Amino acid sequence: MSDNKALAQKILQLKKKKNAAIVAHNYQIPEIQDLADFVGDSLELSKTSMTLEADLIVFCGVRFMAETAKILSPDKKVLLPVREAGCPLADTITTAELLSLKKQYPDAWVVSYVNTPASIKALTDVCCTSSNAIAVVKNVPSKEIIFVPDKNLGWWVQKNVPEKRVIIWQGSCFVHEQFNVKELAEAKKKHPDAEVLVHPECKREVIEAADQALSTAGMLKYVKQALGKEFIIGTEEGILHKLKKENPGKEFYSLGMAKTCINMKKTTLNALYDSLRLDQFEITLERDIIEKAKVSLERMVQYL
Repeated sequence: MSDNKALAQKILQLKKKKNAAIVAHNYQIPEIQDLADFVGDSLELSKTSMTLEADLIVFCGVRFMAETAKILSPDKKVLLPVREAGCPLADTITTAELLSLKKQYPDAWVVSYVNTPASIKALTDVCCTSSNAIAVVKNVPSKEIIFVPDKNLGWWVQKNVPEKRVIIWQGSCFVHEQFNVKELAEAKKKHPDAEVLVHPECKREVIEAADQALSTAGMLKYVKQALGKEFIIGTEEGILHKLKKENPGKEFYSLGMAKTCINMKKTTLNALYDSLRLDQFEITLERDIIEKAKVSLERMVQYL
């Protein structure tokens, strides 16, 4: 038996003993995805966590995701296997900067992408995901929107909701910023029959050149229903594992060189095992932050 298989068995035994559930983001390494009870995007996993009977949730992702699970399930213990697994995009805006924006635009509603820390969610009117950002902005009762923190998703929202003014914070995801139109053109030339699906965190020119701009959950759903057999994927390379697993009769290519989120890849089988064995590293949030942030997340669910 390989070391990985032996370790996986130990993890499953510990999980059963501790009445734990393992949830993993679509960008996690294949070994983690294959071992998890649920694999999905951050919102899917947080919503799933609310319904679990498990006493312990081990969130294989990055910090803001584990925080979201804790906000929605405050009475459960939530562990993040790697304490340093953060999100540079989520950290591009501080509470002081958001408070300054709110003061500058007092009539605006704050719409925060779910890729934000709990402290930002607590200052937010309603959160959104990449799949429902347009619907959220379209439906909130304000003509003026402060949108944080992703400028590319903000641009995509403004393009699709021209009747509202969207004040866009200039944060971005370092992974999705790497995709470019030159790579897209080359990939299309190499695979002329393939549809190009990109994440709306990509640059404006990449989104405009693609066939579809979709969240990770949106990509998975779209591909299952699509008549085409070939797809060029413009998002973090981890999703290719699940796409191939769920669609064995279809072909998937990365848009250019595969782009990797180093924070997502920090969660290894050893880190997961140690987290379960030692109950490390637990997500703790102040009750006041949980209560305020939960309002913005619950409002978000109305638009799904």
